[in-house]
Amino acid sequence: MYAMIVPVSIVIVVLIMFFSIFPVRLWIAARAAGVNISIINLVGMKLRKVRPALIINPMIKATKGGLKVSINKLEAHYLAGGNVDRLVNALIAAQRAEIPLEFERAAAIDLAGRNVLEAVQMSVQPKVIETPVIAAIAKDGIELKAKARVTVRANIDRLVGGAGENTVIARVGEGIVTTVGSAISHKDVLENPDAISKTVLNKGLDSGTAFEILSIDIADVDVGRNVGAQLQIDQAEADKRIAQAKAEEKRAMAIAQEQEMKAAVQEMRAKVIEAEAQVPIAIADAFRNGKLGVMDYYNIRNVQADTSMRESISGKSTGGKE
Repeated sequence: MYAMIVPVSIVIVVLIMFFSIFPVRLWIAARAAGVNISIINLVGMKLRKVRPALIINPMIKATKGGLKVSINKLEAHYLAGGNVDRLVNALIAAQRAEIPLEFERAAAIDLAGRNVLEAVQMSVQPKVIETPVIAAIAKDGIELKAKARVTVRANIDRLVGGAGENTVIARVGEGIVTTVGSAISHKDVLENPDAISKTVLNKGLDSGTAFEILSIDIADVDVGRNVGAQLQIDQAEADKRIAQAKAEEKRAMAIAQEQEMKAAVQEMRAKVIEAEAQVPIAIADAFRNGKLGVMDYYNIRNVQADTSMRESISGKSTGGKE
């Protein structure tokens, strides 16, 4: 009994090792689908660290779809980091839609990081890209907020190296700003919103992009702020502040000049007081030297009294104001 179990166990282990090394089920499925591949090729894929199912299953799909694709190309695409299954699906979809798409072009699109299947589907069924709200100001200073829907179709020939959706949205926004900004009145834009679409389409915004713009439809246009009036208000406020600053500067200069004049008057008064203080000294010196007599002194006093009286009368006639 024991002698029978050992050979059976060895056979089972050998079979398990055989089926783990040689994917017989996958080989049978491939041969049944008409894919000409040998067991040795499948083993070679495993040695190259390629999962045979990721190559054989898409190859079966391609064969059933009527595509002429070699296993070596599919394996090379897989080793380059591409998505083999998505590539084959894109080639089958392109063939059914009668879109000329070669294997090398599809592989390049896939390796460039773009979804080649989605691109083929977009070539058949165009995609609608909705832009965010774009604000623009007409010449009369009124702000308009517009939203557009851009219908695009994938351009297979420009998918590699072509700009994406963000570029299309940016260019459409630039066209809307240009169109609204060139309008004399915001009412003209509100009356004919299709003028924006025509102007933007005529600019050839899809140049250098991976898309072909089919139509641009203005979904919504709203009136925003009166930017022109606000700018005028801000300018008037700025002018007012400038005028106030200049007036304050002139006032400060006038006050400074007045202070200088007062200082000059005070200095003159001090000199006059100093000069008047020297008069009695000069008169006394003249008496001592015999240069001034008593009658001369009385005449001087009379002149001083007459002068004081005239100043008093002059002050009363002017109301006491200097």
